[in-house]
Amino acid sequence: MLIGNVGKEPEVRYYEQDQAVAQVSLATTERGYTLQNGTQVPERTDWHNLVFYRQLAKIVEQYVKKGDKLYVEGRIRYRSYDTQKGERRYVTEILVENMEMLTPKHASQQNTSESTETVADSSGEMGSNMPF
Repeated sequence: MLIGNVGKEPEVRYYEQDQAVAQVSLATTERGYTLQNGTQVPERTDWHNLVFYRQLAKIVEQYVKKGDKLYVEGRIRYRSYDTQKGERRYVTEILVENMEMLTPKHASQQNTSESTETVADSSGEMGSNMPF
């Protein structure tokens, strides 16, 4: 599970019979701290490649924007590929199975005075709970 902020707008592609895949970069930040001996440990940000499939990808396309805070659960996948120059590249991705949007709905999307978080899982089922 990861909690972080979306780094750029989701990239969504469609393939056979209206099936979708979405890719999102997510930044997670570990706070800086001071050791007992006074040594300062700086804040650290890691970037993660998230991959959403099918209905969950369509939900990402519709609701997720750059800067949004997300909670995601999924599996790690490692893969590699060769570039045109023959160089081997390695990729680590999180295949997202469940997602919760932790950012209130965008002002442009608010049609009611009450904002709630959006919850979705890999089956594409969405629910609404916990008013902000």
